[in-house]
Formats: sequence, C-alpha cells, structure tokens
Amino acid sequence: MKNTILAFCCILLQQPLFAENKDWLIDGSPYKTEANLSSDKKQIELTNGLLRRTFSLTPNGATIALDNLMTGQSELRAVRPEAVLVINGKEYPVGGLEGQPVHNFLTKDCLSGMQLCDSAFVLADYTVGETKERFPWKPNDAWISNTYPWPAPGKRITFTYKAPRKITDECKGLTVRIVYELYDGAPILSKWIEIDNKGQKAVTLDSFKSEVLALVETAPKVHYGEPHEVRMMAQEPGYYTEDYRKKPVQTDAPRDYIDRFTQLFVVTDYAMGGDMEAMKDNPAVRWVFDHPEYEFTGIRYYGQYKPARLEVTPLLGPAEEIAPGESFTSCRAFEMLRDATDQERRGLAECKFWRMMAPWTQENPIFMHVRESSDQAVKQAIDQCAAVGFEMVIMTFGSGFQIENDSASYLQRMKALNGYAADKGIAIGGYSLLASRGAKPEDAAISHHTGHPAKTREEGSRFGLSPCIASDWGSDYFKRLKDFFNTTGMNVFENDGSYPGDPCASTVHSGHKGYLDSQWKQWKRISSFYQWSRANGIYLNVPDWYFLMGSNKTPMGYVETNWSLPRAYQEIIERQNIYDGTWQKTPSMGFMFVPLTQYHGGGAAATIEPLNEHLDHYETRLRNLFGAGVQACYRGPRLYDTEQTRRLVAQWVSFYKQYRQILDSDIIHLRRPDGQDWDGIMHVNPQSKRKAFISVYNPLDIAIEKEIEVPLYYTGLTDKAIVKEQDKNGKEYSLARDYSISLKIRIPAKGYNWYIIE
Repeated sequence: MKNTILAFCCILLQQPLFAENKDWLIDGSPYKTEANLSSDKKQIELTNGLLRRTFSLTPNGATIALDNLMTGQSELRAVRPEAVLVINGKEYPVGGLEGQPVHNFLTKDCLSGMQLCDSAFVLADYTVGETKERFPWKPNDAWISNTYPWPAPGKRITFTYKAPRKITDECKGLTVRIVYELYDGAPILSKWIEIDNKGQKAVTLDSFKSEVLALVETAPKVHYGEPHEVRMMAQEPGYYTEDYRKKPVQTDAPRDYIDRFTQLFVVTDYAMGGDMEAMKDNPAVRWVFDHPEYEFTGIRYYGQYKPARLEVTPLLGPAEEIAPGESFTSCRAFEMLRDATDQERRGLAECKFWRMMAPWTQENPIFMHVRESSDQAVKQAIDQCAAVGFEMVIMTFGSGFQIENDSASYLQRMKALNGYAADKGIAIGGYSLLASRGAKPEDAAISHHTGHPAKTREEGSRFGLSPCIASDWGSDYFKRLKDFFNTTGMNVFENDGSYPGDPCASTVHSGHKGYLDSQWKQWKRISSFYQWSRANGIYLNVPDWYFLMGSNKTPMGYVETNWSLPRAYQEIIERQNIYDGTWQKTPSMGFMFVPLTQYHGGGAAATIEPLNEHLDHYETRLRNLFGAGVQACYRGPRLYDTEQTRRLVAQWVSFYKQYRQILDSDIIHLRRPDGQDWDGIMHVNPQSKRKAFISVYNPLDIAIEKEIEVPLYYTGLTDKAIVKEQDKNGKEYSLARDYSISLKIRIPAKGYNWYIIE
C-alpha cells in the first residue's frame, strides 16, 4: 500500500520512482556504481541504478546502450564510434561497429549482425578501478558547510585500443585509451581520451571527437536548417566550422535552447566564452545532424532535419604534435541524465552536479572589495572585516593593486599585509585583468582574417585588443602570478577577463605554432594555472565558467549599471538576480555586488555612503544577501562608519554564520520579486537538522499576512514538519499528499521574515 501511494505521489509530482524508494536528489546513498561483465563475457555495463552504459567487447568496443534507469527509457538509437581522431590529415574511428540496418532505433537483432570497421582502432583490453581526482584540491574548511568527497567516489573503466587492421604509418605505435567514470549517487558520467605515441615518428592530432552519441530525438520540432549546415556551435566570430575559412554556421537553435528539451545535460571542462553560463560557455559540445552520413535514416520532422547526434569536439584544433614517447589527454565531457522536465528539478540536478564534480564551488567566504591598496586603507579594511565577522579582503579593480609588480619592495609590502591579515583570520588577495587589457603588437592575439592584432569580434577577439596567453607575455604573466602568491603567502585571486577562447594566427609565439593549435594551447595554460591555484588553496573569483578547472565563484548574473539606479530599485533587482541566478547555480557559486560608494554613476541616490545615514537600505541589502546564502562584493573603503553601523553588519553576519549550512544549500523558488507582492525563496537540505529555511520579503508600504503553499518534497520530510518563525515556538504541520504545507506568513511593511523547518 505504501509503495502504491508513493507511486501515485510521484506521478502527481512528475518525479520518477526510484529503487528502494530513494530519490537520488534527496538521498543518493543506495546508488553505488558497479562494472558488470556479462555471462558470455561479450559485454560489460557500467551502472549505478540510475544510469547504465553498456559496451560491447567483441568484435570491437562500442557503446551499445545508454539507459535512463530513472525513467525506464533507452537514450541511444544507433551505434557510433567511441571516438574519432584526425591524425596527419586522415580520419580514424576508435571502436564502434558497422552494419546497423536502421538508425532510428537499436535492438539485439541489429547488434548481432554488426561488424568492426577495418579502419577503426580495435579494442585490446580494459581495466576497472576506482575514480581518481582530476587535480589536487586544498579546501578551506571554514568557508564550506556542505562538503562533498573529492574525488567523487565511483568506478572507472579504461578501454585500451590498438592500431587498426589496415594499419597506416600514422597509426604505427599509437595506443588510444578511452576512459569512463561513473559516480555513486547521481546519474553522472565523465569521459575522455588519452593517446600514447610509442612509435618512431611524431604525429599531429589535427582534431578529435571524444564522444559521439546518436541519441533519441527529444529536441523541439522547429526548423534548424538543412543538413549542409554542418554543426551547431557557439555563435561568436572566431569560432569556425571544419572549413576554417568560412564564417560561423548560423542556426536559430543555440545549445542552451536545445538543453532545455534534451534528457542529457552535457558540459566539458573546455569552457570559455565570457558569458558566465554553463551552456553558452560550452563550445566543445555540439548537437549535429545525423545526416548526410546516414542518408536514409536521419532524424526528420516534416522534411526538416533535427540535430540528434551529440559530439564533443573542440571548435578549433587541437593540432597537437605528439612526439615519440609522449602522450595526449583530451578535455573531459561530463554527462548527466535527466529524469524530469520541470524547471525546479532540472535546476536542482544541475546544482547537485556542480557540488559533486566541483566541490570547491561550495566554499562561500564573506568578502569585501576594498577600493584602495595603500597599507592604511587595506589595514582598515582588514580590521573592519575582523570586527564584523567578514572573512576575506580583495584589493579590487582600480585600487592600485599590482599583482604583476615583481619588485622586492612591493612583494615584501604585500607579504607584510598578508601577515597582518592572517593574524586577524582574514584571507587576502587582489584583482588582475587578463583579456581586454590591450597588448603590444608582438604579444597580441592575431586575427586569422587580417593578419594583424584582433580588435573586434569580426576579427576574432571577444573583448577587444587582448594578449595571446600562449606568447612569451603569457608565460611571463603566469610566472609572475605564481611568484607573487609563493612570495607573499596571499591566497585570493580575482581573475577578470579570463581567457575567452580567442584564437591567434601568430606563427612566432613561443607557446603555439599557429592558428589551429592556438585555442587549445591557451586553454591549457590558463587551466593549468587554475588547477595550481586549487592545489595551493588560492581562492578564485573568475567571471567565467571555469568551475570544472578549479574556479570557485562567478557573477550571479547582474547588469553592472543597475547599481547606478536609486537605492530602492536596487533592492528588488538584487533579489530578482538571486532568484534568477540560482536555477542553475548553488548560492555559493555566484557573487552579487553592493556599491557602498558610487559605481557606474548614479550619485548619492545610488550609493549607501554615508552608511549610518542609510541604515534601513543597508540592512535590506544585508538580509537580501545573507538570507539567500549569497555573498557580494561590498565595494568601498569601509564596512561601517559608526558603532551602530558596525553592530548592524555584525548582526547579519552572525545570522548567516549561525545558519550557514542551510543557507548555503539549494534553493526552491517560491515567488519571483516583482515589487507588487511578497517574494521568497526556500533553502532545502535533507542531510541537515534544519531541513529548510524560508526567506520572505515585502516590498510594500503595508504589512503582508497571507497563506502560501510551501513545497517540502526536497527536504526529505514525508509526514510531519516543525515550523519555527524566526527559529522560535515550533508548530507541527502534517504534509499533504504532494508533500506541501499551507503556511501563514507575516511580513512587516518594507520588511523581511524567515522560518525554519525541521
């Protein structure tokens, strides 16, 4: 009877019914990864009870099933190679099978008649082991309240492929490994390729596809164009099709649009672009037409073709030379199967993904942007941060901070400031602009179109004249950064204008050979530095989507000129930014902005200084942010100007720290701010004592008192809930069949209220 009721409720909620009645978003502990060899030893499956990927072992290695065990659906409709390599200008599949009679669906009968391709690399062996960390991470336990293991536990399968039957000079001595990791407790899998050159000659890897999946058609039925429009890709000048002389392919369905409809969430660590969104800064993920390669079996809808094949492949290159005795490792693809179509559940799944695959994103320090870098100004900021409970000082843009100044006197001064901060328990560091900083002609990224330094998007530069970081200048820049942190001991870096993917056609830069390898080499260089920072405990504020390579935080999503509007407007816009920005980010992944002094204009009406004259507004900003578990750049010379102001800031910092674990937890969106009625969010965490924290706000001049429905499914509570208004006087509620309660909320005029649920 209990299971029948649960199944009925799952149908009502549009949520899947899981093994042992455990929803992985609430409790993933039952879902342990296994690698199971079939009884005839011809197949092996990697599964955790949520996702199952099955591989043939003979006559060649190939993915022959991708099953969504949460929905009971098969996501694969045809066999494709495990990877595709272009070596010295020739294309070679790795694994895969030929002879499938129809490519709209895949059955056992289809598989029985399929054979290996003579030109394909052939499976030679496989090994099964545990997952391994991608790079070292030195966490700061004081800033992280929701911890996840690193590496995420699970199983790894490594398939080793030898040269094709029809061996060519390019393939002699080459060994290809295709590596999969499936993680416990979530339908998340990662994949990448490794190539060893044990031959006598160097080879050039012109390009690769590390993932090729012919998936079932779930994208919307709209016009995508004709099959000759080869690929779906980023719509930025500088990104090119296979024919690098052409302009970018134009389509009316970008990746982030397709993602809203597919059952497979796909990102890679090859992330760049400056859009600060996972899907837009995801250039190696392509949704392409399964045509004309399969002329009579492409996916069509009323004569129009649909992009129903996933490929993971860089936009350019890598054009990497692999010398004898050397190896190559690709970027990693991360794939997560979805189990629902509603926005909230899909967003929560993505938040779980980032918590597991990039757990450093859960470090959530409270920080100040001090706008001057003199000893006096920085020490005052450190003193004030320590007095109110802030945890970090960043010498911000325009402060005069010079991280590239390698003079002994400057480094010693910064080292002394770090010592002063450390004595007070404050982390400290500063800002550096990378892209759009200008560049000397010999250091600049060169346009493939003009042969001169690129200055516009049409010429291949996203943010104007910028240096190529695979030049001598780039080598020196990252060396200076490392020397700075090693010498001073500082442990915070705000890297603005992180590498946005600009290619470079220079043939004289020391770090790349030419246009085709320039993007790959620049990405490798900045990624290496971010990983070094992660291993050395350096906190990274990076306004780009470099999370999988080690960055901690990016903007929540705001328009900077909004902070020049009158204060009353900023209050509501701030809550809108948080509400909108936490669908695909955890609260700790996005930072907001508080202009203590003027920023982008607006004068006195837009700023909080003098602080003691605008305490009501200052308090609204503090409770907006801390009540959401979101940190902001508090930009100015000070955090308080009177004792009353100090007590106000300290009060809200103390409030956040008291409830830090639940406030850093995922957000359920209750009502978006519109200035016309109440708005609110609810944090949920089934693993904590406090299962939920509700923050409700009132923008009106009159008090609000009304009943609202509170959805408690993701708290893990099933029968009863104790609700405490401001953590006092608990009242018991019985959950309805849809796991909700009806709660009477009270919010004072222009005020805030909060409720704890246990």
